[in-house]
Amino acid sequence: MKTFRAFVKKEFMHIFRDKRTLFILFGMPLAQIILFGFAITTEINNADISVLDLSKDSYSQKFKDKISASGYFHIVKELGSYDEIESSFYTGKTKLAVVIGQNFGKDLIGNKNADVQIITDASDPNTANILTGYISAIIQDFALESGVLSPPNMVIKSQMLYNPENKSVFMFVPGVMTIILMLVSAMMTSITIAREKELGTMEILLVSPLKPYVIIIGKVLPYLLLSLINAITIVMLGMFVFGLPMNGSYPLLLAEVVLFILSSLILGLLISTIADSQQTAMLISMMGLMLPTILLSGFIFPISSMPVILQYVSDVIPAKWFIIIVKSIMLKGAGFNVIAEETYVIVFITVLLAVLTRKKFKIRLE
Repeated sequence: MKTFRAFVKKEFMHIFRDKRTLFILFGMPLAQIILFGFAITTEINNADISVLDLSKDSYSQKFKDKISASGYFHIVKELGSYDEIESSFYTGKTKLAVVIGQNFGKDLIGNKNADVQIITDASDPNTANILTGYISAIIQDFALESGVLSPPNMVIKSQMLYNPENKSVFMFVPGVMTIILMLVSAMMTSITIAREKELGTMEILLVSPLKPYVIIIGKVLPYLLLSLINAITIVMLGMFVFGLPMNGSYPLLLAEVVLFILSSLILGLLISTIADSQQTAMLISMMGLMLPTILLSGFIFPISSMPVILQYVSDVIPAKWFIIIVKSIMLKGAGFNVIAEETYVIVFITVLLAVLTRKKFKIRLE
């Protein structure tokens, strides 16, 4: 027993000396419960919406106040005409617009049909359905509070832009493409280079006549080409099998795909400078890439409903901006002027990752 106790004590000492093991034991469960607990939610709070008030009377003002007081919506823009509705969706600033009909107050108290139109950006059909349900319930409550008990004389007209048939595939194709590109580009690159270091062949390559940057380019170029093939295949399947429209420019979409792949490849290289083994590279990739891409990119769960700190974290995830870009090009037919901000964010993140990778790789060589 004395020998056994000494052996167990030795194992504990090994565990507590290894920071990576401690992270797996304690850090990973904490990170997962925080991410899953706060990020996974189907509720939407403080969604940015716009309102077109054609009545501008006391009842329409009370109606807008009720919308704002609900906690589900935040009116960020008062529109002046119908033409401004699509432009607000086009830039991605709002997800829903409420149109209050003319003579809203008079029709409401005169037992006439008071028209309220709901227009949603259905490029994300799940969010569009949830927002439509929320605003419809608020409209019904307002009608009852206004003294109209049976039946409410407010007519709700709903319209979904960019996805009139409310197909969920319009949301999943860009998200799946993002995950696959991240998986092939970043994870496989980090694992491949980590395998070279684990087998001791990376040092042999580095002392060869080839320059280090040539070696790195040679390592990542196959994954760039394979990722491009994957992206083209996914887009073609989405268009010809699932009916996903392509309203924008093919060259622009291809350029954005290449940019995202480059950012993912550089991220994989950065991971490879940290990881000494394939197992470590896999763990870092899973924790640092896959979970944030799925949970914090807006692919499945709305970012606006997450805590503010997680919303800030999502801003540094290239997948969030890439999904917005793909949806804008394919569904809305957006040009570069519309997605310029998202593109510049990915460019900045890519350059920052490249600088960090270069610095870390140089330290490793020394």
